[in-house]
Amino acid sequence: MRVGCPREIKNHEYRVGLTPESARELTARGHEVWIESGAGLGIGASDDAYSAAGCTIHTAPDIFAACEMIVKVKEPQPAERALLRPGQILYTYLHLAPDPQQTADLVQSGVVAIAYETVTGPGHSLPLLKPMSQVAGRMAIQAGATALEKVHGGRGVLLGGVPGVMPGKVTVIGGGTVGFNAAQMAVGLGADVTILDRDPEVLERLGIHFESRAKTRFSNQANLTDSVCEADLVIGAVLVPGAAAPKLVTRAMLSCMQRGAVLVDVAIDQGGCFETSHPTTHQDPTFVVDGIVHYCVANMPGAVARTSTYALNNVTLPHALRIADLGWKEALRRDPHLAAGLNVCEGRVTYPAVAEELGYDLLPVEQALAG
Repeated sequence: MRVGCPREIKNHEYRVGLTPESARELTARGHEVWIESGAGLGIGASDDAYSAAGCTIHTAPDIFAACEMIVKVKEPQPAERALLRPGQILYTYLHLAPDPQQTADLVQSGVVAIAYETVTGPGHSLPLLKPMSQVAGRMAIQAGATALEKVHGGRGVLLGGVPGVMPGKVTVIGGGTVGFNAAQMAVGLGADVTILDRDPEVLERLGIHFESRAKTRFSNQANLTDSVCEADLVIGAVLVPGAAAPKLVTRAMLSCMQRGAVLVDVAIDQGGCFETSHPTTHQDPTFVVDGIVHYCVANMPGAVARTSTYALNNVTLPHALRIADLGWKEALRRDPHLAAGLNVCEGRVTYPAVAEELGYDLLPVEQALAG
């Protein structure tokens, strides 16, 4: 199979879909790999490194025109979507539920779109989302700590405090991978940390792990409001796989917060879990609503591109190899976990949450694979 990897063009996105090491795995199995010139510079990988791995260097239009599978990191931007072809395989993060225009474009293009974020693993896990969730959770505390500085519009609170001065209060909404990693970082800094979740098993697991170093609370409306109002920093770490995130923090709740407190919405890729959120970029990461600083960068891991790219390739490459070796249809037939990643197929929406959210007739994956 001819596999293409274009340079990412989203604002301040420095990751790349294939590292030279991953590309070598594909070329060693007889596949062609076309890399856009400069695609790996954000992680310190030169065109020469890709050439040494057996790749050939091309322009983005040539890659989209000639390659059977496109491997990316972020969702295709409008200029890229215009280059997609019927039957072409697109393998990347998509986050379609809050993005009707992208969904419409992918449906119209006729591509076979496999989304990293809905590929499953044992126990309903999301293994292709996990490493970026780990990165984003850890980065959320760094970003929130910076936004709390007075020069950035924050309250001027040091999360860890100092002897004789109370530490900052951090509320983490959601105890999954993002929330756990955010809490780890906040606890490590010495902050006063509260984690909210609705799953008793998650709360028990967090309580056992953190012991007295972090508090856990059941996420009902009263506890959520109390915890948000007391916090210097709130991390939104809620995920409904493939669907739009629920709006858990309303604009009305901002009125009880201290001026200069910070909200970091890690769920912004799925529409955000704060009512007042809208996507921002690394170039202009924050905005203020009712005196509350919002950080809503939609590609947080892109800022630590080298770490993120290698972590992502560790989990995406095995599936990419199967798709290239077997073809998309046979690869998905053999692996129901990979089949869960199919979101759009040759003009039809195949992921239930996306179809429900955006009003498309659902084509069940089983039917898409039957032909």
